[in-house]
Amino acid sequence: MSETTGGPAILVLEDGRFFHGRSFGATGETFGEAVFNTGMTGYQETLTDPSYHRQIVAMTAPHIGNTGVNDDDPESGRIWVAGYVVREPARITSNWRAQRTLDEELRRQGVVGIALTGTRALTRHLRDKGAMRAAISTTETDPQALLARVREQPPMAGSELAAEVSTREPYEVLPPEGVRTRFHVAAVDLGIKSMTPQRLAERGCRVTVLPATATTEDILALDPDGVFFSNGPGDPATADGPVAAMRGVLDAGRPLFGICFGNQILGRALDLGTYKLPFGHRGVNQPVIDTRSGRVAITSQNHGFAVEAPRDKPFDTPYGRAEVSHIGLNDQVVEGLRLLDRPAFSVQFHPEAAAGPHDAAELFDAFVDLMSAQPAPAAK
Repeated sequence: MSETTGGPAILVLEDGRFFHGRSFGATGETFGEAVFNTGMTGYQETLTDPSYHRQIVAMTAPHIGNTGVNDDDPESGRIWVAGYVVREPARITSNWRAQRTLDEELRRQGVVGIALTGTRALTRHLRDKGAMRAAISTTETDPQALLARVREQPPMAGSELAAEVSTREPYEVLPPEGVRTRFHVAAVDLGIKSMTPQRLAERGCRVTVLPATATTEDILALDPDGVFFSNGPGDPATADGPVAAMRGVLDAGRPLFGICFGNQILGRALDLGTYKLPFGHRGVNQPVIDTRSGRVAITSQNHGFAVEAPRDKPFDTPYGRAEVSHIGLNDQVVEGLRLLDRPAFSVQFHPEAAAGPHDAAELFDAFVDLMSAQPAPAAK
């Protein structure tokens, strides 16, 4: 085991399975839903993605921490994962951009982790049995005692978490120097990654980021050219406020784009159902197919819930006809929605892809095209 690890630690799953390892990061105890991430890169972006709030994330890549930690790559202002599971922490940090080691950063932010040789067995167990409640402890040595407390924790299904990770106050992201401002986008922060408004800003959008509690009135008061609903944690079935806000945006006919949690919110706004996936999609290597073009994109994903919708033909909604725009090739999960009678679409994956492939970056261009196609607004 790596010299960066500490004393004994234990990981206990709610079905009674447990794993012994060594402490990595902060000491203590943590509880959350155990999930796995198949990405071989981007651990810093994963740690700071608000969508991982209240989840214990196990990395399937064997070596984590090689490039250390810097202050440029985080997707938010803090680490959001509840706990971190790795096989082999890097013995040394080797990257010119590194400012700290991963172990130091986990300790600094109080994130409890565990290094264990059984990450493959853990991943296979979660794949077969499903994501489940879990705990990591460096203080409790009795698995049964820890198991009793794991089973007292609330499940992810039914949890309303977006407001816990959202900004409290609106803020703006402006186009970089030399890029002309063409549009004003209102972005509802349900757990937004910092790269998302940056991708919009690169395309000439002034982005006003609003709290998850923003109402239709709050959004339309900005008179935006388009509205964006972000990724985020929790069960979409609990997100009545964002659903109501989105319905108001659809009623107003403003161009609308959603990703990840935003895709699930659009599904609910269209009176579609959502459901919890057995173990979810988390990683930067998820293949999806565009149902119109047949083009396959490798995408970055992080979600544990999905939308129920007819995949084989357009269907009616309160806002006109709609269709499934993308389908996951691993398990045929709905990966995108498109309204046919209004300027609105969403995807379940992350086109900003930090870290990850850029196959789907053109979706930001598609959103800009939707805004370009709208009648010129009255003078503001």
